[in-house]
Amino acid sequence: MLDAIKRLMSGKASEPEWPEVQQWAKEQHLGFKRVRDNGGGFVIDGGMDSKPWRMEYGEPQRQYIQGHELRLRMELGLSQNLQMLILSQPLFEVLERATFESFTESTQTVIDHDTPEEMRWLVMFPKASWQAPKPVRQAFHVVGSSAAEAAYWVEGALAQQLELSLRRFMSAQPPFVLMVLRGRVYLRLQVAEPTAAVLSQTVALFETAVLQAVRTAAGVPEGAGSFQPTGGSNTAWQSDLEPDDKP
Repeated sequence: MLDAIKRLMSGKASEPEWPEVQQWAKEQHLGFKRVRDNGGGFVIDGGMDSKPWRMEYGEPQRQYIQGHELRLRMELGLSQNLQMLILSQPLFEVLERATFESFTESTQTVIDHDTPEEMRWLVMFPKASWQAPKPVRQAFHVVGSSAAEAAYWVEGALAQQLELSLRRFMSAQPPFVLMVLRGRVYLRLQVAEPTAAVLSQTVALFETAVLQAVRTAAGVPEGAGSFQPTGGSNTAWQSDLEPDDKP
């Protein structure tokens, strides 16, 4: 009560408590923490096979995302040469146009490292030809340093998760990025309301991408291996990833 009065007197709007998110995280045995300096967002820690992943919700780190951004990342120690990217088709068209305009309307002739990988890779890497139902292939754009590896990554279980996502939380095709970079897997998604259903479905998509990335790196056929979600909080992530070490 006293805190509410202080906020009212100071003129500051109260920050969301995220009760549904907290309850979901508790049921999934995941670590939850509110982050006041991130637009009133939150952080959730989970894991797969004793390897931690981190989810963050808050202010966007990319200009192409409006409102709030949901981010997931996981350190896997994969080969640095494994570089693959999936974009929602509307976002691909926006970034392709922005990349073209940035070079045609300036004297810039070389892609610099200040340009996000999402944009640089559209110029540098070939588009992958992958097998999936036509609506799914039309909804996502896939590129990679090796088109064959990118296709191997997305086909099968990951393509199925993308198809499910189109029926659910990505039915409106919001800005969406899924990439393998520097041995890690990253996901970015524009989310207005992070409900338990959205978080659960996003984690399912992300963990499938992780599993398929491991198999792609090892050349293991789909269906092999036992890399499984474990959940739970793991603080080792913070020491592995510095704040500025993001794509």
